[in-house]
Amino acid sequence: MLARTDRTAAMPFIMLTTLIDMLAIGLIIPVLPALVGSFTGSQADQAFWYGVVTFAFGLANFFASPILGAISDGHGRRPVLLLGFCGLALSFFLTALATALWMLIAVRLVSGAMQANIAVSNAYVADITPPEERAKRFGMLGAMFGLGFILGPVSGGLLGAIDLRLPFVVAGSLALVNLLYGYFVLPESLPADRRRAFAWSSANPLGALRGLAQLKGAGLLVLVIACSGLAQFVLYTTWVLYTTFKFGWGPLENGWSLAAVGVVSAIVQGVLLGRLLRRFGPRRLAVLGLLSSALAYALWGAATEGWMMFAIIFLNLLGATVAASIQSIISSAADASSQGRALGAVSGLNSLMAVVAPVLGAPLLTMVSHLPKGDWRIGAPLYFCALLQAAALALAVTHFRRTRGVARA
Repeated sequence: MLARTDRTAAMPFIMLTTLIDMLAIGLIIPVLPALVGSFTGSQADQAFWYGVVTFAFGLANFFASPILGAISDGHGRRPVLLLGFCGLALSFFLTALATALWMLIAVRLVSGAMQANIAVSNAYVADITPPEERAKRFGMLGAMFGLGFILGPVSGGLLGAIDLRLPFVVAGSLALVNLLYGYFVLPESLPADRRRAFAWSSANPLGALRGLAQLKGAGLLVLVIACSGLAQFVLYTTWVLYTTFKFGWGPLENGWSLAAVGVVSAIVQGVLLGRLLRRFGPRRLAVLGLLSSALAYALWGAATEGWMMFAIIFLNLLGATVAASIQSIISSAADASSQGRALGAVSGLNSLMAVVAPVLGAPLLTMVSHLPKGDWRIGAPLYFCALLQAAALALAVTHFRRTRGVARA
């Protein structure tokens, strides 16, 4: 896993890596709840055990992300990315072979512990990008996430209609392709003179979160990330089962809906984000995005027909700008040698929210799983998301007003 020295790190390398990564992950999203359901006897049990499976990944990733982020600060981004690709491939192939729920849970624990690809990809971009260009570059990376979510879920839905386990085999194969690309092609982005020695104190997940809170310019944004991230992960945890319970959707319909999310994300972050940033700036854009997504969550929960879910997805354009806007502010607050640690802490905070999300989302779904299709109360998890996003909006507005006052003083 020695770093390549014959080429200069550049955006196309990490964008292709991220695209393949997200394509592999997107493949399994429409079918994982159905695979869990194949081991259970009721909708309530399916919601509960799917919550346990997602909780296992989030818990392992929460403890591992800051460690892997700190390792990438000390030894480079490339080795940690390669480790993540190995973890994904192993996870997907073992999931395809699982014959019991405990095997799914164990596999998700291993996968979560080995994977910090998102945080390390963000740090890679920060390594090679001046501060004033980071929001735009994070948007380009987000476009790759979106493109992966256009192709992945649709493919997963089509493959899952043939066999529930087939998408996991294909996803594992893509992860292996990424491993080969990373080993033979992907260059290192972090020069030796900008690396920092690994220290367990900074790799402690709670210590990493404290360091994030102490970053000058971060302040209440830590709580904004927490509330917004929790809302997003509750949505991720409950979306497929929510649409299944409310509209009777299967893997194919869910695949198309997730592809619609990917289309919006790719268009906004790949085409519109630069213009929106120039017009509004990262702070105002973050506020508008939080407002848009809070409304979208409420409308998704209240939807009475499946087509309404697609309409709301395409109306929520500004919601796709929140992560890139806030991430650019956090990244600019960290110095050049701490990008991996800072963005690893952001990923760790999101991982903590991924731990909490199924603990909250799965019981909410379980409570309404007995209701008839179309009942508005089945949207309880999404109404909860709307409240969380509204809280994030209030915190962001408060933070920006305070920091604007400090800057003027």
